Amino acid sequence: MSDANIALITRFYQAFQRLDAEAMVACYSPEVVFSDPAFGTLRGKDAADMWRMLASRAKDFSLTFDSVRADERSATAHWVATYLFSQTGRVVVNDIQARFVIRDGLIVEHHDHFDLWRWARQALGTKGLLLGWTPLVQGKIRQQAAKGLRAFQAGR
Repeated sequence: MSDANIALITRFYQAFQRLDAEAMVACYSPEVVFSDPAFGTLRGKDAADMWRMLASRAKDFSLTFDSVRADERSATAHWVATYLFSQTGRVVVNDIQARFVIRDGLIVEHHDHFDLWRWARQALGTKGLLLGWTPLVQGKIRQQAAKGLRAFQAGR
């Protein structure tokens, strides 16, 4: 079973490398719960649409992944995404630890962990360096992510 789960996570990240959101979403249960520091918690279609949005908007994107480990019910992986943050034109290198819960051959939970202040320093420049650690700026980042997702969904 752990080999099948390693293959599932590998398939997910290989699809991400190709920016193939539909192949990524196919690895998810329809009831998936996703979380990360920027988007917070997303469920089901919202999580799927987040990947669709990110893949469709990616600029100068590359992704590496490693350290995929799994047992019968869970998996972990490390991944690094490099991309151009469209709102500022700045390059971001986001280093992420992922944790998954797997059931019936699909991802039912996906939790990404990264340093939001580090991300803000890269994406926002001086403002992120000076204020990216504050709850106010981190809240604004989350609001912008949610607003972007809603706009993407409205336009589909």
